[in-house]
Amino acid sequence: YAMHHPFTSPNPDDIPMLHSDTGKVRATAYDIIVNGTELGGGSIRIHDAKLQDTMFELLGFTPERAQEQFGFLMNAFKYGAPPHGGLALGFDRFVSILAGLDTIRDVIAFPKNNSGRDVMNESPSPIDDSQLEELRLRIVPLENK
Repeated sequence: YAMHHPFTSPNPDDIPMLHSDTGKVRATAYDIIVNGTELGGGSIRIHDAKLQDTMFELLGFTPERAQEQFGFLMNAFKYGAPPHGGLALGFDRFVSILAGLDTIRDVIAFPKNNSGRDVMNESPSPIDDSQLEELRLRIVPLENK
């Protein structure tokens, strides 16, 4: 399942594994590739209230938190939702192809500086423990050699 996108529909064949083997559940997702270059990607979205509840549960949402953050969506499911999908294109990459450039660095609207920092929004910023826990990450100190 998609940790970063809780609305991506799992592959229908994998739904029975949601509670038994979540690591093997595939998303119903796709990429757009042009001449070997990825221009974007997307997914089929969940359109079933029970499946969406299950995804929130697997992601650690309490029913209260899911309702608080996504109640508008869950309430809309009462009226039915058709199967639907979404798509996001990498506009910078597309423009670089149109311009005949080998890199997107020359067309990025908000580039990072030499230190890898985005001076427009002062990122990257420190990560707090709750974010690490949500992403199931941990910081491991480098070993001194």
